Amino acid sequence: MSSKNNVKEARAGSLEVTVHEAQTGAPVSNAMVSIYRHPSGVGSFDAPNWAPSPAMLEATALTGSAGDATVPNLAPGSYVVVYDHYPVTAPRCVQVDGGCRAVVCFQLALELRAELRYETVDCNANTCSVARVSDRVVAKICFSDNQSALKPHVRVTPAPEWSVRPDDPYEFTRVVQHAGPQQFEAVLGFARRSLPMAAGPGHIAVAAAAVPPAPGVTMDAAPPALIGIRQGFVAVERTPTPISGSIGVSMTRTETEPTDDLPLWTLIRNSTDAMSFTNYLNFMDALFCTPANRGAGFEAKNHLFEQLGRHRALPFTDSEAYRVLKVATEAFVMVNCGVLSQPAHFNPAADKAYLDRRDIPATHDLETTFNAHYLEETVDGTKVLPYLAIIRRKLPDVPMNILRGKEGEADMCFGIVQQKLASPCLLELIWSYWHEEGMLVQTMHAITQRFQNVRALGRDDPLANLEIDPLRPLNNLIWGYTQDEQHRLTVVRRNYEYDHHYGVRLDGKAVQHFRPADTRSKFLEAFHYLLRLCTSFYRQDDDTTVKADAFPVLNGLKEVHLILSQGAHNQFGDLPSTARIEMLMQQWMLARPEFREFLPTRVMVAYPEPWMDRVDAMKKLQGWSDTSVMHFRSLAMFGEQVLLSVRYGAWSDIYEPTQAFNWARFWRPQIQGYIHAYRAATGVDLTDDARDAKAEGTLPSILLRKRLDQQARMA
Repeated sequence: MSSKNNVKEARAGSLEVTVHEAQTGAPVSNAMVSIYRHPSGVGSFDAPNWAPSPAMLEATALTGSAGDATVPNLAPGSYVVVYDHYPVTAPRCVQVDGGCRAVVCFQLALELRAELRYETVDCNANTCSVARVSDRVVAKICFSDNQSALKPHVRVTPAPEWSVRPDDPYEFTRVVQHAGPQQFEAVLGFARRSLPMAAGPGHIAVAAAAVPPAPGVTMDAAPPALIGIRQGFVAVERTPTPISGSIGVSMTRTETEPTDDLPLWTLIRNSTDAMSFTNYLNFMDALFCTPANRGAGFEAKNHLFEQLGRHRALPFTDSEAYRVLKVATEAFVMVNCGVLSQPAHFNPAADKAYLDRRDIPATHDLETTFNAHYLEETVDGTKVLPYLAIIRRKLPDVPMNILRGKEGEADMCFGIVQQKLASPCLLELIWSYWHEEGMLVQTMHAITQRFQNVRALGRDDPLANLEIDPLRPLNNLIWGYTQDEQHRLTVVRRNYEYDHHYGVRLDGKAVQHFRPADTRSKFLEAFHYLLRLCTSFYRQDDDTTVKADAFPVLNGLKEVHLILSQGAHNQFGDLPSTARIEMLMQQWMLARPEFREFLPTRVMVAYPEPWMDRVDAMKKLQGWSDTSVMHFRSLAMFGEQVLLSVRYGAWSDIYEPTQAFNWARFWRPQIQGYIHAYRAATGVDLTDDARDAKAEGTLPSILLRKRLDQQARMA
């Protein structure tokens, strides 16, 4: 049996098909070619009158980047090869012999070329034969003599810096920014064409593609054949024009170039803003209190709220109000935490205005740049962030699992969860750490202890008069919150994860006997050093006589990125989102109007969020730190945005300083806001020229304890 198979394989032949442009020889990739049996032989082939029959279809193939495709294991005989795309090309008949390779070459008579002309800034024709700096280059794509018949079947995609003219989709323009050799580049996509089908034995003649598209897919939606075009030109400096009289001189900040990661930073900033307490409060009010005032994005969160509500339950009675609060908060976090989910958090007008204020040139369309140029496609077709693409390449043998989509179900098979790779939940645990240092959790704990009639330590209980009447919803909410304590994260659990992520920890009796297995001991030093480098960079960047050096910032980013990635294990995917949900619920309950009556809050202080004066009032009653919670909220908000941009950027593979230059400018308000809030909270100034490395590397909890002891001595 084996001998017969070997003879059969030896008698098989192969067919190599190449597709090129006739004039330039440019290869045509992704082109579909169909191979049909032709029993009558090569000599009897009549190309003008031949029509394909579905029954005779032998194989199909796609050309690669070199414009070629090979079809192996063909039985000896004659075959008709058809190029399935535009422009219309006559089929070829070829004889395939056993053990031999036949070659068919399609030379497309496109006469493809790019004609360049130059215009001045006022759109007049440039009389010079070369482009000058600030001139506008116009590239017109031309192909074949019969352009009108071919144009409807061609789509042109230029390089990102070229923009299409509204009156002609085959003309593209760009302003010359600098002198030197430059070029126009574009990719042309040729649509699949319909072929007249001949009726074979027992078949009815129809008009269809050589390989019919999938049900519901039109011919225009089929993948096009691709060919590239490139035309170079040289730009020169403009001839100086002599002037006389008074000359005014002004200096501006150093120019920079847009980079592909600008949309990622924009998404991080917009996504974290969408996760703010103000938006959370508006969602809760729209859901429960004022249904008429429902803003953009409400439907997605409400739909997820309804889905989760059918599956979430609590094992104790009289807790419906708290259960609904918990489900609504989970829905809010799940919808807003992933910036890669659709629809993306882009706001073109506001995003461009923010970049303009940072003196960063914006690309024409941040969303298009993000999807087409920044995201990378893995071998299994998943579009991911470049950093996560590096991680995926380290695991080529691990399969990709796609969740079935039904809430509550998870794929238990070995592999990578596709949703977590493609749409990670972009939260940082440092947000929860700084709110916990700001006494948010301790405030809610003191209230629940008094709710359970547990007396505070000491002679006098500062909450002795805290009486929450049973006639209002707050009573029932705190009842459910207290009953659910066994299902919430403990302070010890969070403390171990703070240390695992950032090498920081809490200080107090509740977290004694701390025994971490893996700590990021170098993070605090590296992060504060990066902030100090940014401060030096801003001094240089504000000086219009020098160009700021971004190489130190780039090296600092690499170091912090490496340390952060070392802590992305174990509880990394779940604990930050769980902690965020629990703390948002604490903030929402503290923001209830009832607490304004129970706690001696200061109404005239302009707190940006309504829960904050309750925390500061509790700190005053209990004798805790007198540093306002506003500073801790700034540390949480700004720290999360900055660290997300460091964690999910592909900094390990970057060696040019342009991206670090743009990063420092983009995040300047957040970085300087974090530095100021850190000084206000801990007393350590990260901008002081007289650097104190020991103080910068000291844990924030120790610095806060020292300030609290100093506060007690001065009382």
